Amino acid sequence: MAINVRSEIGPLKRVLLHRPGRELEQLVPNALEHLLFDDIPYLQGAQQEHDQFARILREQGVEVLYLSELTARTLGDNADLRERFVMDFIRFSGAVAESYAKELSELLLALPTHEMVLKTMTGVRFDELPQRREKSLASLRHNRSHFVLDPIPNLYFTRDPFASIGGGASVHHMYSVTRNRETIYTNYILRNHPDYAGQVPFYFTPEEPFSLEGGDILNLSADTIAVGISQRTMPEAIERLASNIFADESAQIRRVMAFDIPNRRAFMHLDTVLTQVDTDKFVIHPHILEFLKIYELTPGKNGLNVRECDCTAEEALADACGVDQVKLLRCGGGDTIASQREQWNDGSNALCIKPGTIIAYDRNYVTNKLLEDAGIEVLRIPSGELSRGRGGPRCMSMPLYRE
Repeated sequence: MAINVRSEIGPLKRVLLHRPGRELEQLVPNALEHLLFDDIPYLQGAQQEHDQFARILREQGVEVLYLSELTARTLGDNADLRERFVMDFIRFSGAVAESYAKELSELLLALPTHEMVLKTMTGVRFDELPQRREKSLASLRHNRSHFVLDPIPNLYFTRDPFASIGGGASVHHMYSVTRNRETIYTNYILRNHPDYAGQVPFYFTPEEPFSLEGGDILNLSADTIAVGISQRTMPEAIERLASNIFADESAQIRRVMAFDIPNRRAFMHLDTVLTQVDTDKFVIHPHILEFLKIYELTPGKNGLNVRECDCTAEEALADACGVDQVKLLRCGGGDTIASQREQWNDGSNALCIKPGTIIAYDRNYVTNKLLEDAGIEVLRIPSGELSRGRGGPRCMSMPLYRE
């Protein structure tokens, strides 16, 4: 199968990453809020940390694919496909980019395919365009160092633009306009790369009107997924996703559990407050438990059956995972200050690569010690720069195949 992800803990065999590139060097203080960053990472440090992340994955027997390389192989030397990709990219980049479509397409299509893909990620400034409108009002008014095509610094969080669900995929309508372009790479790969084209059912597409992001989707078992109602995923999107999954007769998934978490930047996705680390263990941010509500969506004769679950988080997760009970390991060990600090630095965002073995940021030492005391093997990666983007190892990875 092209995609096979039916749990959060099955041995990971193939994963999609994006090594941080020059798009991080385009971040400036005035653009941080627009581009959804709180700080400016140091690129060389971020790359070194990311390379260690990829090295540990390979040492654990995981095949690592990179987004830019896979996109470039998909487009190849196919002139029609390259042009379609560029025009779609410009169309998703806003009114300013569309008004310079001719100049942008000329610039991008003149590059070799991999360089072209990287340039769409890095962004294009006005002073890089062919100088054809020097006497237009816009060209006189714009600061030539400003971007006509914005950079995409969030790309190293490959978890969000799409999600692997069972044998299918959900390609998303992102919460922020600035991130919607990220879905184009995945869309072209899944629809045109020979390893994926025609083999992957789509359960959601960017054309849907409601926002949905991959950090909110957890594959709890072969028949149950959890989806967070969060700052970036709307309940209407979860209903659409559930309906589309249930309509696929080949899909084994017959239940969607919606976890309603507080609408805050610190809790932007479900996987920033809850991730599975073993068959019966989860790491959780303790502060969500008093607010958490859980709903169950199942297929009905005339649409969806929806009900609020009258159970605890432990009971809901145990039932979904098919175990008698689960243990919730508190991020920060339950200490109020440590839990807030380490959750902000993604202590709850671990990537499980096989049952009981995870990759986590080294800076979350309280949580990591708690996990090890519970029998979890914690493979630490440095996080001085990567964590500035507000995402951890799970955020930075998109599993394509798990045993």
